[in-house]
Amino acid sequence: MVDTSSPNGRAQPWSRDFILGLTAYFFLFLSVSLFFLLPLFLKQFQASGGQVGLIMGIHSLTAILVRPFFGQLIDRRGGKKISLLGLGLLMVSVPLFHLVHGAGTFPVLLRALTGIGWGISMTATITMCTDLAPVQSMARSIGLVGVAGLIANAVGPSLGEEIIRRYGFSGLFNSSLVFLFLSFIFINLTRELPKEDRGPDSSSSLAGLARSGYLLILLIIGSMPIIHGSVRGAMIYFMPLLARALNLGRVGPFFIIFSAAAILSRFRLGGLSDYLGRKKVVMLSALIISLNLLVISQIKSTAGLWLTGFIGGFGQGLIFPALSTYLIDFLGRENKGLAISLYNSLFDVGMGLGSMLYGWISELVGLQSMYLVAGILLLSFNIIFKIKAPDPGRQVANRAEGG
Repeated sequence: MVDTSSPNGRAQPWSRDFILGLTAYFFLFLSVSLFFLLPLFLKQFQASGGQVGLIMGIHSLTAILVRPFFGQLIDRRGGKKISLLGLGLLMVSVPLFHLVHGAGTFPVLLRALTGIGWGISMTATITMCTDLAPVQSMARSIGLVGVAGLIANAVGPSLGEEIIRRYGFSGLFNSSLVFLFLSFIFINLTRELPKEDRGPDSSSSLAGLARSGYLLILLIIGSMPIIHGSVRGAMIYFMPLLARALNLGRVGPFFIIFSAAAILSRFRLGGLSDYLGRKKVVMLSALIISLNLLVISQIKSTAGLWLTGFIGGFGQGLIFPALSTYLIDFLGRENKGLAISLYNSLFDVGMGLGSMLYGWISELVGLQSMYLVAGILLLSFNIIFKIKAPDPGRQVANRAEGG
């Protein structure tokens, strides 16, 4: 593995293979993000809200379910092969959307298949990219992968609208397939990482850790992505309602600022936990996000809304690389695929549960007070994490320095 370093001595992830993997992830995410516009396609068949919700939601559900299983497979077989498998499944599934002529069982099955392909390829490609980066810059490499996803997520829907305007929904499906082929090509161009470079197979498992008396620790650690995901869900799902209730104008600028701040913090500070420590950065991120939730509970102006977009995006940009690499450190680099898959699955579960929990809380105390409750809940869980969770980062750093 090539270990490029910056002038200040910190390992940098940039290499030919890492850039190829990063580009592959961008096109994969771009392809999937075009399908955010699928409800427009379904509406022409007079699909009900329930049908649209089922067809869109089954994609996330199947992705959540398959990630942990394939995460373990990635650790045994390597990210490249499993990524190509997931991409292959997507490339088989996407053209079949041309045959959809209603909102019944067929599109549900297709979306379930694309969810499986997405869950497999996303996890495998992230793992592959971190394999291709130096050990000392793992958090930074994960942060950069996240930046690629954020950019694709921002570009995809706007690009999709233009494609539909010019070429219709057939053009949308064909464009998605083209982006998948590009991702497939870039994955193939990356070098195959030798098995010995990925580390030996580990006999440890989550069940083994639980039997060894780590059950409480596992619950505390596992709750962290769920809690942070629930707060992210509250930010996304309820902010338009809050902006309308307070007459703060269009909410679009809030999301643009939020995404820009997340990209900025991941790109510039994504590797902060590589040298400050995972738990410190996780706690710092929680403080920033909690402070932002407190500010949201008090905003009165459009300028305040935009400010919370920046603070929230900045904090969310920090938490992903720090907390995901904490899980990798805790489970061991030989279980990296499993750690990444668990993080993403638990985060998505949190987003889903958060929309229900905070919806109920908002009915009890109001929208702005709901954000205050969310901030208190987030900070409380992070204090427990700070006190009770182990700090495996020092041992990992020592092993890396020892070669």
